[in-house]
Amino acid sequence: MPELRKDPVLGRWVIVSTERGKRPSDFPARPKTHDPKLCPFCPGSEHLTPPEVFAVRPDNSKPNSPGWTLRVISNKYPALKIEGELNREGEGMFDKMNGIGAHEVIIETPHHHLDLADLSVHEIEMVIDAYCLRITDLRKDMRFRYVMLFKNQGEAAGASLEHAHSQLIATPIIPKRVLEEMKGSKLYYDYKERCVFCDIIHQELSQGVRVVAQNEEMVAIEPFAARFPFETWILPKCHLTHFDRAKDKEYAAFASILKEILLKFRVALNDPPFNYIIHTGPLVEGHEKEYHWHVELFPKLTRIAGFEWGTGFYINPTPPEAAADFLNEIDIDAVANVENARV
Repeated sequence: MPELRKDPVLGRWVIVSTERGKRPSDFPARPKTHDPKLCPFCPGSEHLTPPEVFAVRPDNSKPNSPGWTLRVISNKYPALKIEGELNREGEGMFDKMNGIGAHEVIIETPHHHLDLADLSVHEIEMVIDAYCLRITDLRKDMRFRYVMLFKNQGEAAGASLEHAHSQLIATPIIPKRVLEEMKGSKLYYDYKERCVFCDIIHQELSQGVRVVAQNEEMVAIEPFAARFPFETWILPKCHLTHFDRAKDKEYAAFASILKEILLKFRVALNDPPFNYIIHTGPLVEGHEKEYHWHVELFPKLTRIAGFEWGTGFYINPTPPEAAADFLNEIDIDAVANVENARV
């Protein structure tokens, strides 16, 4: 059973997961041109994964068989386990509890050679719909306080499999990083009676120097205090706290702008490894006035070293204004040509 242990100095919880320590890196790694039978996420290999939790099957095929266009499974080597009780307890001055949670994998496409950026806007929207359906389902479990959705693409970004997928982890506590963001948002709201993210959106749209894409519902920016080169945020223009409570038109707009940003990364930055994280309000009610869901994308272009680990400061060699200029120079037709060439 995994454990959650609390750092008594920083108040940070750490997952101690012995099962993941035994894994051979989740599944065997293999080159891009491989036998699909060796990939556990490819159709025909459903027996290599845990049973599916959810799937989109246009041909009404049987569960855990080929015929799907999107599939959600439990992680074979979960950071947290869904079975059991929390059993929070002390060990002298230290706090710990059982590692209860949910850890799922969203397999975004049956086609091994396609990345998320290669999918159509409609197909990306199906991935987003799956995110929301899983959050809605996990809300019913009263043990959980937060659901983190994230994607690692590329070995340098932490992905152990090439096949396009993202992950979801539900936790029995609100992560410290999320609490810090919520605290900052509330302090701003208490002082100005406005959402800090709404004010960021308003100023960035007014100035225009860090905006890299927008549509009617969403905007993508290089944040003013970007920690990493080409760090990009996608935010809904309309204030909303919870990602899973957005409207269909907002999901469609999010799918469109996400595809655009990923294609710009591919062309401008030579198809880098990247992470994205969906920042959403906790499962518990509240924070509706001051918090604003958004997505943070991080191309893996630099490494975090001793100074960053020791101070919490980040050294970004690329000003966000320069990054925005560079991304805005990307020709949309060239992006489309690259996309067509890969599909």
